[in-house]
Amino acid sequence: MSKSMISSPVIKRLPRYYRFLGELEKQGVIRISSRELSEKMGLTASQIRQDLNCFGGFGQQGYGYNVQELHEAIGKIIGIASDTRTVIIGAGNLGSAIAMHIDFKKAGFSLIGIFDSDPEKTGQIIAGIPVAQMNLIESFCNENKPECAVLCIPKESAEEIVDKLIRLGIKAFWNYSHYDINVDGREGILVQNVHLSDSLMTLSYGLHNFKKEK
Repeated sequence: MSKSMISSPVIKRLPRYYRFLGELEKQGVIRISSRELSEKMGLTASQIRQDLNCFGGFGQQGYGYNVQELHEAIGKIIGIASDTRTVIIGAGNLGSAIAMHIDFKKAGFSLIGIFDSDPEKTGQIIAGIPVAQMNLIESFCNENKPECAVLCIPKESAEEIVDKLIRLGIKAFWNYSHYDINVDGREGILVQNVHLSDSLMTLSYGLHNFKKEK
C-alpha cells in the first residue's frame, strides 16, 4: 500500500505498537499472537492485523509475531533511527520541561538548539544546551540545517515565527503555542498541534456525562 493511502488513525497507532512491543521485549516475550496483543492494547485482533498489513507482511499463521523483529520493523517505519535535527523555540517553563524530560533520541529526533527572545535566558543551560537569542536562529539554521521545531511560545508571535522557520528549512512543527498552524498550500510541511487543555477537557466531558448517567 502506498504511504499516502495509509490513514491517519493507523499512523497514530504505530507509536503505541512500538511502545507495547518494547515493553514485551523487555519482559522477555519472544512471540505474541494478534489476539494476545489485542488484549493488552485494547484493540481487536482484526484491527491489529489490518494495521500491520498496511506496511507489509508480518507474522505467521499459527505462530504469531516475533516481538523483537516486529518492534524493530515498526521502529524503522516510524523513523526511530533518523536522528532528525530539532530546535526548541521558547525556553520558558514548558520549553525547559520538554527539553529536560522528553527523550528525543528515543523518538527519532536530536535536540541541537534552544532559542528564546528573552535576553535574561541567554546562556542558560537546559538539557546540556545553552539557550541562544532568537536573532541567531537564521545563522544557526543555515549552518546546522534543523528540520523540526518545537514551539513553546505565545500564540501572538507564533505565525510570524512559523513563516520564518519554514523559509529557513524547517519541515515539521511540534506546536504547543495554541496557534493552529495552517499548512494549506505549503507542501511538505508537517504539523502536530498540541493543546494540553483539550485532553483535560475531554476528561472533564467523560466525568461530567458519566455522573449524569449514574
